[in-house]
Amino acid sequence: MAELRFDGKVAVVTGAGHGLGRSHALMLAERGAKVVVNDLGGARDGSGASAGPAAQVVAEIEERGGTAVVSADNVATPEGAQAIVRTALDTFGRIDIVVNNAGLLRDKSIGKMTVEEFDSVIAVHVRGSFLVSHAAFPHLKSQGYGRIVNTSSPSGLFGSFGQANYSTAKMGLVGMTKTFALEGARANIKVNAIAPVAWTRMTEGLMPADFEERLTPARVTPLVVYLCHDQCETSGEVFSVGGGRIARVFVAEGPGWKQDEHSVEDIQDNWSTITAEQPYLTPTTLGDQSAASFKAML
Repeated sequence: MAELRFDGKVAVVTGAGHGLGRSHALMLAERGAKVVVNDLGGARDGSGASAGPAAQVVAEIEERGGTAVVSADNVATPEGAQAIVRTALDTFGRIDIVVNNAGLLRDKSIGKMTVEEFDSVIAVHVRGSFLVSHAAFPHLKSQGYGRIVNTSSPSGLFGSFGQANYSTAKMGLVGMTKTFALEGARANIKVNAIAPVAWTRMTEGLMPADFEERLTPARVTPLVVYLCHDQCETSGEVFSVGGGRIARVFVAEGPGWKQDEHSVEDIQDNWSTITAEQPYLTPTTLGDQSAASFKAML
């Protein structure tokens, strides 16, 4: 089997100073990509700033014979996002891949969470992913090629106590991914998302210690790298990944209950039918319906 290479390609990886982002940057560089290693260098909650973590990853890449450059710009500001993309263009002459991985945690239950703690997490995860993609999109479109990978989370897909800010952001990225995929289709821009389970500094306090060896970032990165490759034609999908397992995650709709007119009491009486899960309809099966048959379902 031929190795999937990235020679001649340029990748931006945000939040690449530690954990998952570092792992993604190292493997992309190992396979020939020139990499912009972006990291603001803050603590887990986003406080502080230092170019040190990104510089360390760049040094690792260069020690292994790869090519990379540091970016310590802030993904959550338009100026920072533009600067990240500009670093790729000025240093390497192009941009092909964006891996939106930057994030922070400010976990508290809703009764204790401040508005600032909510907004700050949304700003980095959602706004940051939008801004960096937005800055890169015209360049990807003009060359008729691009790959974007967003980082969602099981917390967003299924909810997580004490993470209203984080789970909201991560589910928001699912909608963003699907819309970007639709908008990028004509320009051969493929956009997907991962929902990783990995032991990193973001999650180490949330997982048992014996999970560290089983849930390494290195067991997530191969999927990200594949989604970044030009041989991957999949777009608009979300994948759960971690501990050696990869699975597509999708939204489904049950068969439902239909009646031209219904009262509140009718809904109560038919609740078991309304909430039935199977057989279900997915966006794919809905897409296979003709206009006439789809209308008949309404």
